Amino acid sequence: MSLRRVLTGITTSGTPHLGNYVGAIRPTVRASRQPDTSNFYFLADYHALIKVGEPARVQRSTLEIAATWLACGLDPDKVTFYRQSDIPEIPELTWLLTCVTGKGLLNRAHAYKASVDKNNAAGEDPDAGVTAGLFMYPVLMAADILMFNAHQVPVGRDQIQHIEMARDIAASFNHLYGEHFTLPEVVIEDHVATLPGLDGRKMSKSYDNTIPLFATKEQLRKLIMGIVTDSRAPGEPKTTEGSALFQLYQAFASADETAEMAKAYAEGIAWGDAKQRLFERLDREIAPMRGVYEDMMRDPASIEKTLKAGAEKARSVATPFTAQLRHAVGLRPLFSAPSSAQPVKTAKVAAPSFKQYRESDGQFYFKLLDAKGQLLLQSTGFASPRDAAQSMTRLQKEGPAALQALAGVLASQADPAAVSAALAQFVQAPE
Repeated sequence: MSLRRVLTGITTSGTPHLGNYVGAIRPTVRASRQPDTSNFYFLADYHALIKVGEPARVQRSTLEIAATWLACGLDPDKVTFYRQSDIPEIPELTWLLTCVTGKGLLNRAHAYKASVDKNNAAGEDPDAGVTAGLFMYPVLMAADILMFNAHQVPVGRDQIQHIEMARDIAASFNHLYGEHFTLPEVVIEDHVATLPGLDGRKMSKSYDNTIPLFATKEQLRKLIMGIVTDSRAPGEPKTTEGSALFQLYQAFASADETAEMAKAYAEGIAWGDAKQRLFERLDREIAPMRGVYEDMMRDPASIEKTLKAGAEKARSVATPFTAQLRHAVGLRPLFSAPSSAQPVKTAKVAAPSFKQYRESDGQFYFKLLDAKGQLLLQSTGFASPRDAAQSMTRLQKEGPAALQALAGVLASQADPAAVSAALAQFVQAPE
């Protein structure tokens, strides 16, 4: 049985902080130990170039994030751990995918739309300050995912659209050139906490309110003592709701420790004492890793060796797969071209197609279109993309025979005969 492939990356644009650790690094290290998965973890340094114009910062961040992942327990012998820029097949795949991606799809990307809206509000040219890199970001992300045919991509809710776009791009390529790509599934990390920063807002480099994960012990204490609290005095009961200090403690503490801290809040613990408890709890978890991290940072050559070994492992998958894709699109040796007695097909016969998407209500839908793009069948909403995909796949595999069983999830159908004829084409299509 083939293993489920899981892929995730971190952009090398800054120094890892507590929010990165709780939201991304700690959960991915834990997930990497699951026996039924094949895990691909990468340093997204190509992505960093979109937002960072400082070469030294990109290089430094790459070193820091690699050292952080390894110090936190990632085992490079059990996962594929690599630097994005060490895989030349990824930018090549980005171009292949660019050639099947509609500009209209990229126009709808959240980051691009936000930039355009900001420019419009300021009375500037809509594309002022917008680079082609920002505009093409979703295609590069799709290439990261599709190169390794990842089954699942763990992301926060703000990244859902990018995975949906990767699915759309993969489906477009598959429709033109055959079934080469697995359509990735979103894995929403709802259970992962979003940490508040020093000022109570989300911990983020853009707010300058972060606590570096591997700050020295003295720096960590100083930063924690500077966390913003209210004016309630010692002995006065305090509420845990909305307390940045309590949320930080909860992200590291056990259930019993959290309950004890909540009790202390109710009994009026002094803010200074609460901050001291937070410092001690964080340092207890971080201190052992901090020592490993500092040793690694003093030996960048060792990390470079680890990343090169990971790249070799990744390219053992990427290189043959890219050769397959090059052949599929016609980038072939001339001696393999069809002879004059074998005319080349210049056009592909249009066929019915399924489309899965997400609406503004947060629900996932699919629809069936005929060869001319007319709607034949429309689903009801699903809470998860997997449920929508399962119903859609059943229709593709079973054809008209599945219509009655799935009647409860179908919102509308066009002419029944046209729907049945379209579905029959999927069943009859060669593997």
